[in-house]
Amino acid sequence: MDEFLLGLSDNALAALPWLFEFWALPHQLPPEGDWKSWVIMGGRGAGKTRAGAEWVRAQVEGPTAGAPGRARRVALVGETFDQAREVMVMGESGILACSPPDRRPVWEATRRRLVWANGAVATVYSAHEPEALRGPQFDAAWVDELAKWKKAEETWDMLQFALRLGEHPQQVVTTTPRNVGVLKRILGNASTVTTHAPTDANRAYLAESFLAEVESRYGGTRLGRQELEGVLLDDVEGALWTTRMLEACGIGEAPKLDRVVVAVDPSVTAGRGSDECGIVVAGVVAQGEPSAWRAFVLEDASVRGSPVDWAKAAIAARDRWAAERLVAEVNQGGDLVESVLRQVDPLVPFRGLRAARGKGLRAEPVAALYEQGRVRHLRGLGALEDQMCQMTVRGWEGRGSPDRLDALVWAVHELVIEPAAGWRRPQVRML
Repeated sequence: MDEFLLGLSDNALAALPWLFEFWALPHQLPPEGDWKSWVIMGGRGAGKTRAGAEWVRAQVEGPTAGAPGRARRVALVGETFDQAREVMVMGESGILACSPPDRRPVWEATRRRLVWANGAVATVYSAHEPEALRGPQFDAAWVDELAKWKKAEETWDMLQFALRLGEHPQQVVTTTPRNVGVLKRILGNASTVTTHAPTDANRAYLAESFLAEVESRYGGTRLGRQELEGVLLDDVEGALWTTRMLEACGIGEAPKLDRVVVAVDPSVTAGRGSDECGIVVAGVVAQGEPSAWRAFVLEDASVRGSPVDWAKAAIAARDRWAAERLVAEVNQGGDLVESVLRQVDPLVPFRGLRAARGKGLRAEPVAALYEQGRVRHLRGLGALEDQMCQMTVRGWEGRGSPDRLDALVWAVHELVIEPAAGWRRPQVRML
């Protein structure tokens, strides 16, 4: 590094801080190809705003301060005028802060726009006023935090009609992902490309105390997956579980449990394209009447592999949690499921379960326990919770098979629902 820096001229050294391609993280650089929309999804502090500001610079700036760039009319759309001005224009990672002195545009407050020396103009718009985009026209646009706009659909549609100048108008969307229709529609377009990064990717520019606090509080939670990992959490309409419901059931530590089981939803095929084998560990505090029983989901140990692979994983989970029994669905595998498990541990306590109803109907009573606040989750169950939010009363609406969810349902049936159905109030004999 020293050799490289010593080899640069004074002018090159002065320019180096403003050469974003030199400093950028991979998710902050535009993908190659003939795309229309570039969606940058990331956790809080992942560097999305800087990426958007630098992209606008790259569009409007030419080889010299007065030379034209690729774009001359840019729309800057934020949730409100104030947020767009304070974040996109004047923020620490905004356009003004990112621009070198000889390329810095002038902010015309009364007209709500930036003007560059080469004549390029970037005008600020509020997503609260989608009709303001009816009339203007642009060859580039930067949209910030689209997923939290209240009028996202209307504003986005108006922007698409206005993005009509130049040979190939493009737009960048910088947002923390949320499960909203407009974002999912954009991501589904063939002309959309995406980059993604968690908060941690930008840790060199973030306070260590901030990272320690948010990771301690939200790491391994569903909210953390959205806000820190930048993962789009997909809740489908009519889902038996929602993100809000699952956030409410998270805990940091389980109490002393009366029973622990490992539930297995075995895959019957192996290989790269095969389904996963769902393996979920859960326990119960079964004190008093069944209405007072509480279930705790402890671990999702699901794997993809051969029957011997998942059998080893299930028995290892039993040993980690000192579970008293393995239960598994045997509709497809029959006696083979128990046979495979006993190849690994001949003495494993095992019970085979047969499904008499569809997945959705079988899951409904389990979802009811969640609504009653009678099931809790330890952290780190993100993949399982994603599947839960795609199960509806109509059945499974996700991709592949809900193997993790099926194992969870079997575990809760074994620990709470079936024992409660056969429970009898203890009889007190009067002397």
